[in-house]
Formats: sequence, C-alpha cells, structure tokens
Amino acid sequence: MAEVKPAALVTGSATGIGRAEAVALARAGYDVAVNFSRSEDSARETAAECERAGAKTITVACDVADDDAVRAMVREAEAAFGRLDVLCNNAGITSSAPFKDLDAIDLDEWDRVLAVNVRGIVQVTRACVPMLRAAKGCVVNTASIVGLRPGPQPLAYSTSKAAVVSLTKTLALALGPDIRVNAVAPGWMEGDWMKRMLGENYDRLMERRARMTPLRRCVTADDVAETMLSLVRSNHFVTGEIVVVDGGFANAT
Repeated sequence: MAEVKPAALVTGSATGIGRAEAVALARAGYDVAVNFSRSEDSARETAAECERAGAKTITVACDVADDDAVRAMVREAEAAFGRLDVLCNNAGITSSAPFKDLDAIDLDEWDRVLAVNVRGIVQVTRACVPMLRAAKGCVVNTASIVGLRPGPQPLAYSTSKAAVVSLTKTLALALGPDIRVNAVAPGWMEGDWMKRMLGENYDRLMERRARMTPLRRCVTADDVAETMLSLVRSNHFVTGEIVVVDGGFANAT
C-alpha cells in the first residue's frame, strides 16, 4: 500500500514568509498546495522548490477574500491530496496610507486590507475545518508584532493584525480539541515587504533595528518558517498562542 503523506495548504506562498513556510513543510515531508493571488510565476517557483524537496505540489490561484474561490481552492487541495493536516494562513496585504495621516486613509483600501487579512483567514479556515478535524491537524496564522504593540505601520494593516491575534485565540477555543490554532508574529523582516515600507531608508533603518535587537539582526522569512514548523510538529499541547519572532526586540525596548 502506498504511503499517504501529510498535506499542507499555505496561502500567499508565492513569495516571502509563505514561500519559506511551503518549502519548510515540503522538506519536512508534507505535500503542499501553493496559493497565490497574482504572482503565478513566483508561485510556480515555490512549487518547483517544494518538488525538489520531495513534495507533491499543486498551485492554486485564489483571492482569499472571495469565499467561492476559497471553497474551490480547498476542493482542489482535497482532490489532489485526499487530506489536509496543516493550514498556514499567510496571505496578506497592506495599505499605502502613512500611519500618522488619518486623512490619507482610503476606506475602500481599508476594507480590502481587512477583507484579505482577517476575513480571508475565517473563510479559508472554515473551508478547511472538515479535513483538518479528520486529520487532528493544526492552523498557523501569520500575525505581526504590530498586532501586539504600536508600530509605524499603516493603520489598516496594524488593525488587521491585531484582529488576527484575537481571531487566533478565539479559533483555538472554537476548534479545540481536534484542531490546534496558533500564530507567528514577526518583527521587522528582511526582504521586499520592508523595502516597500521603508523605501530609500531601508538599509539605514534595518541596520539600526538590528543594533537594537538582542540577537543583533532582523528577522528572515526562514526564521518565521522555522517557528511555524515547530508549532506544527513539536508543540502538540500548545494552542491559542502568539509566538513573537523578533530576536528579542520587543522585550528589549
């Protein structure tokens, strides 16, 4: 009889944290559904890297704010793998409004950020619950340090990540004992996301942040994926927790 491998769905896994999580799961022996909204070429690169690690993969285009598309994505994952053991809710977007300028907030953009970052988690998790419950599986959400304490991020983004923190704790209560739900909360992370946020000040501000961090560097996507994998594979009596991944910065300032 052929071995039935565990399977994972990682939303927003074309790049960044999502890609690192998908690859980490593939290397740990999971088959992986790679979700993307716009970046199909990048998603296929993620899938190819997962396949090199031995995973069976599918790539699925889906806007997690669209419930019909979400349900179709989950049906596709079920058809491909027959099961789902891990859901990583990573898909997320931000706003362009400076965090101190309330007049710059575009309410349509605000609604879009909340729809992807918060409602998307609810919709994807809801659609995955039957398979996750059958597998006694787990969910790992991507929150942010700005969901736990104030930071210079657009208000829509900070608000959405605070909601992810609350949602993680509430879902842990609602879905236990069959499904564990935790979250990772990265600090300032190296890479394209912070380059877009900081612009020409990226190098200077990231170096300053690293100097203020006890571990003397900023977070990488691989750091976040490592923590996610620990929550999936090792912490079987942990649920409803938000694990900060910031090298100790939040405790030192």
